[in-house]
Amino acid sequence: MTAPGVDRFTSIEREVAKLKKINAALMSRVERSTDQQLNAFSLFETAIALDQQVRDRTQQLKQVLQSLERTNGHLLEAKQQAEAASSLKSSVLIAVTHDLLQPLNAARLTLSALAEMVASPRGMEFTEQIDRSLATLEDLLRTLLDISKLDAGVLKPEFRPVAISALFEPLQQEFLSVAAKRHLRLRIRPSCERVISDPLMLRRILQNLLANALRYTQRGGVLMGCRHRGDNIRIEVHDTGPGIPETQREAIFKEFQRGETSAGDNAGLGLGLSIVQRFGNALGHEIRLQSRLGKGSRFSVTIPRTNEPDEILAAPERAELEYEYGGMEGAKILLIENDLSSAEGMANLLEKWGCDVAVTISKADALDRIRALDGVPDAIVADLHLDNGETGLEAVDLICGEIKTEIPAIIVTADYSTKAAHDVSALGYELLKKPIKPAEMRALLSFLLS
Repeated sequence: MTAPGVDRFTSIEREVAKLKKINAALMSRVERSTDQQLNAFSLFETAIALDQQVRDRTQQLKQVLQSLERTNGHLLEAKQQAEAASSLKSSVLIAVTHDLLQPLNAARLTLSALAEMVASPRGMEFTEQIDRSLATLEDLLRTLLDISKLDAGVLKPEFRPVAISALFEPLQQEFLSVAAKRHLRLRIRPSCERVISDPLMLRRILQNLLANALRYTQRGGVLMGCRHRGDNIRIEVHDTGPGIPETQREAIFKEFQRGETSAGDNAGLGLGLSIVQRFGNALGHEIRLQSRLGKGSRFSVTIPRTNEPDEILAAPERAELEYEYGGMEGAKILLIENDLSSAEGMANLLEKWGCDVAVTISKADALDRIRALDGVPDAIVADLHLDNGETGLEAVDLICGEIKTEIPAIIVTADYSTKAAHDVSALGYELLKKPIKPAEMRALLSFLLS
């Protein structure tokens, strides 16, 4: 092969090698480009899948929100129905209690008039037994009403500064005679401390604790007093009763649970301590019990102490005190009572005391009777709630305006609410709660007339 031929062959080999390199480079580029396109397509597919998942989750979330809105609507409707039912229950409770206490009030008034006519010791024993039964029924109605109001959320505490002496003194007067009848000693140590509480609910707690202690104590006595516990006052009620077994100490605070008493004792229905616990929970006051079998028990309620001056309290139920009854003979009494049985019982009782009674049933009837009477009545006794939405307060106000003379008035009611007590007190009248205690009525009326 000649030299030019060799050179030509060598040149071709170099060209082929060059082309191979170019081809290899192009193939590598094509492969890389293909891989990139495949990755982009994979990412595109993934994006589409994620978008669908987002759409699905969004739809599910919308459905959940719609379901939640419907549930909230049902809850709101149920809440409104519950509030309406609670309001209705409150109104019904007041009305039913009023209706139940009316015949009980009439029975106690009539019984009191009958007791003054009975001369024999045996007859007096029977009337006292009936009176005790009526008193038990009255206490049961009050307690059941308190429990119902607490359950319905109607009865709510109204906190204010309270002087302990304003609670202790009336309770001592109320329970001294109870202790004397059972031949027990009752000591209530005075205190000048003040606490923050609802005065009516706290008084009910102490009243029930004292009643419970006296009921279950056979010999010895009962002591109530205060101890300082930091920023709190602990009011304690000690008794020398049989004590309470540890297995029963939790159960006695439940409804219709009671301890054992001797035969013939009136053990109650087991509601007193239930009210104590319920009121303690509502007030946030700790109720505690310590007891030793054969030695006695100690119940206590712990209340925040304060230095603020106590406010004027709604007048508590007056104890049956001994008074010199004077100024009632020939006194002219205007009675406004829409319940005929209560009106008849009250009129009979007042007439037994020597009063001249004019019975009316409404403010219009009372006003007509005033115009027909010769002279101004010495006192007015009016039921708080009359027919057709009228009130005894309106009737007294109308009569005083007609004759342009202020007349002492006693407002009687089966409404135990704070509002009723406040309304009567604001106008300067006296309040008696049904069933009326005749001795209390007689003492108050004698005071007003004198």
